Amino acid sequence: MQQDNSGAYRVRVYYEDVDLGGIVYHSKYLNFCERARSEFFFSKGKSPVAGEYHFVVKHIDAAFIASGRFEEMLEVRTKMIERRRASLSLTQSVYNTDDEKKLFEMTVQLVCMRGEKMAAIPAGMLDVFE
Repeated sequence: MQQDNSGAYRVRVYYEDVDLGGIVYHSKYLNFCERARSEFFFSKGKSPVAGEYHFVVKHIDAAFIASGRFEEMLEVRTKMIERRRASLSLTQSVYNTDDEKKLFEMTVQLVCMRGEKMAAIPAGMLDVFE
């Protein structure tokens, strides 16, 4: 996965990502989005895990719009849509880089945890999204 200057992340579709027909298996879009969220932190010299703090997925709404295919380059675009004391909501969209066709979109709610309990998001983790 590579980051470009716009903050989007690119990933090539490998054989392991597709079914027998060469079409991206539905669960792989969740993997691509998860990697993009991690890379978002890494690109800013941070980690999505800070000491005892980390994020977990609480809720996902997903729409499968079109099919990605073997060998294509895809781009995951992430945008924060809501920030609360202990949670974030993001929209993540996956596009084919050749024709800009949107393939997948989801809204994900992430909850900050400290150990096994929900906690306020520490400033050092929050500044990644600003």
